[in-house]
Amino acid sequence: MRKERLLPLIVATALFIENMDSTAITTSLPMIAGDLGVEPVALKLALTTYMLALAVFIPISGWVADRFGARPTFMAAIGVFLLGSVGCAASGSLGALVAARFLQGMGGAMMVPVGRLVLLRTVPKAQLVQALSWLTIPALLGPMLGPPLGGLITTYSNWRFIFLINLPMGLLGIYLAWRHIPMLRGGARPLDWRGFGLSATGLALTMFGFASMGRHLISTPVAAACLLTGAGLLGVYAMHARHHPHPLIDLGLMKLPTFRIGVLGGSLFRIGIGATPFLLPLMLQLGFGLNPLQSGLITFTSAAGAMFMKTLAGRILRRWGFRKVMITNAMIASLLLCCFGLFRADTPYPLIIGVLLVSGCFRSLQFTSLNAIVYADVEPARMAQASSLAAMAQQVSLAIGITIGGYALSVASVATRQPLEAVINFSFAFLTVGLISGSSVWMMLRLAPDAGAEMSGKAEPGKEVTEPKPEQRPGN
Repeated sequence: MRKERLLPLIVATALFIENMDSTAITTSLPMIAGDLGVEPVALKLALTTYMLALAVFIPISGWVADRFGARPTFMAAIGVFLLGSVGCAASGSLGALVAARFLQGMGGAMMVPVGRLVLLRTVPKAQLVQALSWLTIPALLGPMLGPPLGGLITTYSNWRFIFLINLPMGLLGIYLAWRHIPMLRGGARPLDWRGFGLSATGLALTMFGFASMGRHLISTPVAAACLLTGAGLLGVYAMHARHHPHPLIDLGLMKLPTFRIGVLGGSLFRIGIGATPFLLPLMLQLGFGLNPLQSGLITFTSAAGAMFMKTLAGRILRRWGFRKVMITNAMIASLLLCCFGLFRADTPYPLIIGVLLVSGCFRSLQFTSLNAIVYADVEPARMAQASSLAAMAQQVSLAIGITIGGYALSVASVATRQPLEAVINFSFAFLTVGLISGSSVWMMLRLAPDAGAEMSGKAEPGKEVTEPKPEQRPGN
């Protein structure tokens, strides 16, 4: 099998177990909450803590891969993820579940970014979009299988088995990585330990404080103190990075227009989309009265649409280019997200499934475009840091999305004086996150007309794609 297909498929095993685990747990949130004796909305901590661990440890994934080699790092990361899965299965309280999810996130922080880095360093840019599509097609089987499988397990067995179903695939991924992942090493650059301490502590306190503001695990004053302290530490890191010769997180990458727009615009888009796996199963089960299996059989259709679109993404980008696709697609995907709030218990299921299917297609196209455009102008020597920063931003935005979705649901409950599970509250929550997602269009409008032309295949043969001068860039 050709390299641009074999390596993405191997890396996809890591994405498979990660995505299947994440989507399976969202389908089972009400049952887990009842077993642990907490409110369903409190389980947003179990989701955001995993993403928090990703955001904290992703910045050093590139250094670890350069220092110890991509292959052993990738294999060890899968092992840590599987260990965290076993811990989740054995959890008897919300605190224990949150701690085990953090351990899972430590493994995931190395697992997926290092795998993506292997592709960025071994696949030519002209083939990168296709390689990323091959990477995500098998990985999307996780979100497709996760909801119905998680619902089936929760309905007819025990939710704890959800965390054990990824063990066989994880062990297979370790074996395939040992056989085929190259022993890539980067330059011997020093690790910015002070920067790691500032950024890790700052992100951890900021996100934990933000997610805990509803008196979950800690009191509101303590959560506010964590949030403010974390934000202050992140500000100190920003000043530290400006003067350090080798900063852990290279904020200088934000000077590249395609990278800046892809990261900032992509973060806004992901905030809205990230809330969906949290809000939709809660609405179907708490609002409509469906059981976990019925809920999973409905929500998996969104992943099916996403998988279908991956086969067309490269051709669509070659035909219309990144800028047109990302602007139009962001508007459509955000509008469809708002429409989720119009669902009611008596809405015909074929209509719900159809909307979710189409929404998955547009969401997938946007993610593929965002994941590619951020690397359009990044030099090979800076790929490791670009991969870490982009992946960190993705996880932070998804965690923020889940948290905002939970807060919007709680605020709506207070405003409407209806129980949390009232359908009208979900309408307000989906409208809120949909508008946030739609605001990403403002960033996409700043893309240059020829942005990512080499990656999309729209560059003229034999003609170099030149960068416009600063004064020619939209938005400058």
